Amino acid sequence: MPTTTGVVVDAYTTGNLLPAAFAEHGVRLVHVQARERVSTALLGPDLDRFTENVVYDGRPALDRIRAHAPAFVIAGQDSGVALADRLSELLGLPTNGTALSAARWDKYAIGERLRGLGIHCARQFKSADPADLVRWRKEDPGGADRPVVVKPVSSAGTDRVHVCRTDAEIEAAAAAVLAGPDVYGKPNTEVLVQSYLEGTEYIVDTVSRDGRHFVCGVWRYHKRLVGGRPVYDRDVLLDPGEPPVPALLDYIATVLDAVGIRHGSAHAEVIVTPEGPALVEIGARMNGNMHPGLHRRCLGHDQAALTALAYVRPREFLDRWAGRVYTRLAPAVVCNTATERSGLVTRVDGAAVRRIEALPAVHAVTVKLAPGDRMRPTTDLLSSPLRVFLTHRDQAVLDAGTRTVRELADAVYETDPANGTANGTGTGTGAVTGTATGTGAGA
Repeated sequence: MPTTTGVVVDAYTTGNLLPAAFAEHGVRLVHVQARERVSTALLGPDLDRFTENVVYDGRPALDRIRAHAPAFVIAGQDSGVALADRLSELLGLPTNGTALSAARWDKYAIGERLRGLGIHCARQFKSADPADLVRWRKEDPGGADRPVVVKPVSSAGTDRVHVCRTDAEIEAAAAAVLAGPDVYGKPNTEVLVQSYLEGTEYIVDTVSRDGRHFVCGVWRYHKRLVGGRPVYDRDVLLDPGEPPVPALLDYIATVLDAVGIRHGSAHAEVIVTPEGPALVEIGARMNGNMHPGLHRRCLGHDQAALTALAYVRPREFLDRWAGRVYTRLAPAVVCNTATERSGLVTRVDGAAVRRIEALPAVHAVTVKLAPGDRMRPTTDLLSSPLRVFLTHRDQAVLDAGTRTVRELADAVYETDPANGTANGTGTGTGAVTGTATGTGAGA
C-alpha cells in the first residue's frame, strides 16, 4: 500500500510535533517554507522530522508538492496559514479556503470580520503613522482617557505588545513595532491599536473537521504588566463546568464559524469582559504551549494527535470527538518563569534543573537558554528563560510545585552580566527535559 503524504507549512514551535503525530498513522510529512529565510526568533522547523523541505517559490515549488500527491496541507504556525489555505485549495484538498484566510492569522482582519458580523470584540485601527494611532484614540467612542493596546498586525508570544495610557506611550510603542520585523521575520509596515479589554483572559484550543469542532481545553491566563507590557506568568487548566467556560464555549463556536475554520486545529485567546467574551485573536494552528505528554495526563488527549486523526481518519474523529468538550482528568499549570537578570549565559546548572524535575507535580522542564545565549530581563514570552509543565491530582501539591519552580528558576543559569555579547538568540531553542517532548516559545 502506498504511503500517505501530507504537507505542513512553517512548522515553528509546536508544528514540530506534527510529524510524530501523523507517523502514528503511517503518514509522512513534507515541510514547506513560506519564506526563503527561517526566523530565529521562534523554535524553527526540525527538518530531520520531515521527508523533504520545499522553499516556496511559486509554480516550481507547487509542482514539487503536487508530485507527492499529498492528502492534506496544514499550517504549523500563523506564518503558514495563508499559504496552507492557498495550496489546499489549489490541490482540491480539505481546506478552510482563501476567502477568509486573513481572518485566521492577521489580527486586524480577524477583528474586522467579527465586528462586521456583530460579534463582540475590541475596537481597533491600524496605520503606518504613529500620529494616526494617537488621533484614533482621541476620537474613539470608548474615551480618550482609556488605555489602549498597541501591537504588530501579525506576530506571536506577546511580541512588542504594549498597554499604553498616554499619547507619548502610544508613539513610543508604535515606533518599537515599526523598528523591526515580527517574530516570523516579516517587516512590520503597520501598527495595530485596539481598545483595552477589561477582564480575565482565557485560552480555548480546538480541532475541527468538516465544520464540526472539538474543544481540547480551556486555560486561564495569568499575566502581569512589566513596563506596560503584558508578561505571561502561568496558564491554568479549567474544568469544563467551571464558569465562565460554558460561555466561552458558546462564544468560540461562533468565532470558529465566523472566520471559516472548518478543518484542523485552532488556538484562540479570549477576554471575558463585563459585556461578555471578546476575542483577542485566533490562529488556525496549535497552541504554542501544547505539550503532548502533559495534555495526555491531564486531558486524555493532545491537540497534535487529534489534528492527525481529523485529517487521516475523519470518520473516527467525527464519531468520537466532534461536537464534544474535553474532560479535565487532573489540574494542570504551564509556568513561564521571569527574570530581571541580563548577561551572557555561561553555564546551565544541571543540579538545579534536576531539583525542579524532582518536584511531585513537575511533568517536564523546558530549558530555553544555553551557554553562549544572552539572557535579558523578561518583557514577553520570548524572553522567559524557563517553561515548566506541571500536573497533579492534588491541587495543594500543584500550587506548592508552582511556587517552588519560581523560587528555583534563577538558580538554573549562571551568567556573566558584564558580557553583553551572545552567540545565540536565547528565544526558545533550548533543551527540554522530562517525560515527553516539549517546545520553545510561542503561544
